[in-house]
Amino acid sequence: MNGLARAKFMDKLMTVVFYCVAGFFILLLVGLALYVIGNGFRNFSFSLISFEGGGLGNLLFNTLYLVFLSLLVSVPLGIAAGIYMAEYAKAGRFTRFLRMCIETMSSLPSIVVGLFGYLVFIVMTGAQWNLFSGALAVSILSIPLIMTVTEDAFKSLPEGYKRGSLAMGATLWQTIYKVLLPACLPRIMTGVILAAGRGFGEAAALLYTAGMSTDISWSSWNLLSPTCPLNPFRPGETLALSIWAARTEALAANSAQLANLASAILMLLVLSFSLGARCLSSYLDTKSGGSK
Repeated sequence: MNGLARAKFMDKLMTVVFYCVAGFFILLLVGLALYVIGNGFRNFSFSLISFEGGGLGNLLFNTLYLVFLSLLVSVPLGIAAGIYMAEYAKAGRFTRFLRMCIETMSSLPSIVVGLFGYLVFIVMTGAQWNLFSGALAVSILSIPLIMTVTEDAFKSLPEGYKRGSLAMGATLWQTIYKVLLPACLPRIMTGVILAAGRGFGEAAALLYTAGMSTDISWSSWNLLSPTCPLNPFRPGETLALSIWAARTEALAANSAQLANLASAILMLLVLSFSLGARCLSSYLDTKSGGSK
């Protein structure tokens, strides 16, 4: 076998190997999803997701609301930090130190972030457990991820994007806002999806900040009321926390069924958010490209 034939054989062999690896992970993901969802919705009844009694309705709302609050904090800060690192930061000791700090933040265990959030957002402020403190704790975990994705997205763009805009007389900020940021949006949305997934499934950081109780009155819409659903400074147990509590304390007779259903709902939430964010980024990318 000559060199060319050997190279073609190795190319085909490695192609088959990589396809097999990709197929294995797809089957693993599909199998896991089917198992969790099927196990969760077995013997399903609408009373399990009600907003009264021991249903998961209030916990589902708490989860969505907390993720929304965390993205409200982490997305602007993460994108702004990524833009600074990609376009404004000069190479030097300060930039290397800042990058080291960001890498350290991204690798922090969530339980450590939870304890930090408890000390800073709860003890030092004299507050009780609340959703906003939980959202800030999750944001600490999400900001490095969004920042890194944003920086990589800006740096991967062709240099002609920036030079062409500056040559037309645009300022650096106008170039970033009008040209570079829209072009990077699909990749940035990937970071947002990962950050949201972290918020949906986070439990350790919320255990010390968001609390393990929920008291919601759907007839009360005064934001200052401790029972108002939209009050961010009320305690709020999430689905991930309920899974942990159901599997460790098991106070309710149907705790195992509630934990399985909460797991299935969480998986469907992450999947739905990912698909929705992908569709939105695809639409914005098409719109910014000028096609209909």
